Amino acid sequence: MSLANLGVVFPVGGVGVMLLLVVASGAVCLLLTLGLRRRLGATTAMAIGGLVWSLAVIASITLIPADGAPGIVPAEGRLTTCSWDIGGPAPEGFWIFGGGQRLLNTAVFVPPGALLVVAAARWRAAWVLVPVGLALLAGYSVLIEATQLELARIDRACDVTDVIDNVTGAILGAAAGLVLAVLLRPWRRRAR
Repeated sequence: MSLANLGVVFPVGGVGVMLLLVVASGAVCLLLTLGLRRRLGATTAMAIGGLVWSLAVIASITLIPADGAPGIVPAEGRLTTCSWDIGGPAPEGFWIFGGGQRLLNTAVFVPPGALLVVAAARWRAAWVLVPVGLALLAGYSVLIEATQLELARIDRACDVTDVIDNVTGAILGAAAGLVLAVLLRPWRRRAR
């Protein structure tokens, strides 16, 4: 039995709920950062806390219904597969930010890509950790799209173009993270 057929109405939604989740997850990630600071140093701790927070923000803005709790999506209005129309029609922007949806889909994955590199740069295994982390970010994007397809009640659409845009953002972020890592040198910032 699929999750969409359980008959449960999705109980929450709207920009207010998204913002509440963003703030709450930020508070939890701040505690995580403070807890890691002594052991890993400030730069690495902030990068890890920021990475976890950016992933929570992405989940909040992509898996919470935008216009309140939609309740029931009629079977005839529910998509049964992801859209494979790569680069196809996309709305002009989100409900909070202006600009093209594709640009915003790319932009939300830039911070996790950059923070991943800065967090991994502390260890010699960064050359393995970064590609594995980028693959996990791609998997996270796929998981979000699969969830949007499966849970029609959140009133979101699964689109392969979103995955391409998200992965592009993560790669651009990783490139920016390389520059940040050289500037911040997290491998030298050890806890005293």
